[in-house]
Amino acid sequence: MTVLVTGAAGLVGTHVLEALRVRGERPRALVRQHARALVETFGAEPVIGDVTDGVTWDRAARGVRAIVHAAALVVTRDSFEEFTRVNVGGTRLAIEAARHNGARLIHVSSVAVYGRTEVYDAGRDGVSEDHPFQPLPGADFYARTKRAAELLVQQEAGGAGRGVLSAIAIRPNVIYGERDRLFTKRLIATLKRGLIPQIGPGTNHLSCVYAGNVASAIVAALDAPARPGFRAYNVTRDAPPPPPPLTQREFFAAFAEAIGRPARFIPVPVGLVRFGIGVWSTLLKTLFPGRYAGLGSAAVSFILGENPYSTDRIQRELGWTPPYDTRTAIARSVR
Repeated sequence: MTVLVTGAAGLVGTHVLEALRVRGERPRALVRQHARALVETFGAEPVIGDVTDGVTWDRAARGVRAIVHAAALVVTRDSFEEFTRVNVGGTRLAIEAARHNGARLIHVSSVAVYGRTEVYDAGRDGVSEDHPFQPLPGADFYARTKRAAELLVQQEAGGAGRGVLSAIAIRPNVIYGERDRLFTKRLIATLKRGLIPQIGPGTNHLSCVYAGNVASAIVAALDAPARPGFRAYNVTRDAPPPPPPLTQREFFAAFAEAIGRPARFIPVPVGLVRFGIGVWSTLLKTLFPGRYAGLGSAAVSFILGENPYSTDRIQRELGWTPPYDTRTAIARSVR
């Protein structure tokens, strides 16, 4: 029996395929036709189709021992209805497929379910998996649908009379790494211009995690004894000390060093950043009404705040220790 990975051509998905290949497994990958060759390079068996199509799920999940559901819309111009169709509807089909095949479900969720800005007030390690969910902006389509999808998994795993379902939700924060077309690609493009903006003092620890460490946590969840019900785990930092986590300034400097550029910092006043992001957010809301609301303040919280998420539960219950420290992960990402 094998493992089915959805979103297998994405950042998390490709790292999961890679981790399974290292273990000698040949996973199955539910992907679109254009991604077939990519997943085959990781030794996966491609199943071509759409994550919102029940017939595709019937073919893809037949006989699997586990489903890693990583497929989701993240940053697009799609409507709330489309986000719901993919992020919630696709998760509903993943649940049905897991139950029908007696497979365990590893649902790749997000710390966005907690809320966007208020959680940073909790400080370092202040947000455990039991932290209450905070209100979300109506136009934050990603966070709203990721929360709805995870709540659906929790409800179905705990529902009586529906058949046994063992489900784990993995909650990463901002993910970086090779094959990342969002954060990492844009960060490297900025650093290649030769100047690094330092927002505030630069002594905080950014709320981000390497994709390879997320994949290792997913593998740990796959290896854990299957128990009926639902459990969530934060996966939100690279290897624990030693060495100590990198500060904002050290993180950007490590990226600059990896691409062979000197780390030349330009201090940027926090007030100027808040003003600039406010203007940008207003422009986005003007161009795309009903979308992107609240993300400007979330970006400020990310760049200035401490990583507030605790990983004590997954370390304690699953014995997970991230295999890559941040400097190693950055070198891998750039290389």
